[in-house]
Amino acid sequence: MRISHFDMSHRVCPWWMGYLLASPLRRLTQSPDKILQPFVRPGMTVLEPGPGMGYFTLPMANMVGPSGRVVAVDVQPRMLAGLRRRAAKRGLLERLDLRLAQPQTMGLADLSGRIDFVLAFAVAHEMPSPAVFFTETAQALKQNAGMLLAEPAGHVNASDFDGELEHAVRAGLRIATRPELPRSRAAFLTRI
Repeated sequence: MRISHFDMSHRVCPWWMGYLLASPLRRLTQSPDKILQPFVRPGMTVLEPGPGMGYFTLPMANMVGPSGRVVAVDVQPRMLAGLRRRAAKRGLLERLDLRLAQPQTMGLADLSGRIDFVLAFAVAHEMPSPAVFFTETAQALKQNAGMLLAEPAGHVNASDFDGELEHAVRAGLRIATRPELPRSRAAFLTRI
């Protein structure tokens, strides 16, 4: 799918915030292991749009194990560079596929129907086109595979989150559950 414009720089979290978002103090309210445990298993191929510097990426790399893969796609080279350094320090770099998104697409065409799980944590509201975002991620998912969509309650109101869910449903996803996550609005979606 070709998109006329996919430049997220106008609303994207600045790269230097990646250090704050990766802080171990965040675990006090949002434990990656606790949030991801119901969804990620060894051997899976996981997609994470907007990984920042790897707050969720690195725990997922541990969870998928040596036979799994985490595909992390970001529009900011500095975020990916920070993630690369952190993954190398932990010996997890070989489990990652780091991708710089291009102006027209996230570059997921080669992943069509190959992804077991998508983590979209605090990223959908930064997309200039939620319809394009959900279409690309839905196409990457295997049949009956799932996506955890979570948005910060302080940035995304209930009405806007419902709007995102409408885009997700139009893209071929269905709302399976509405998990409770601290400081977040969340839904677990599956590909129909």
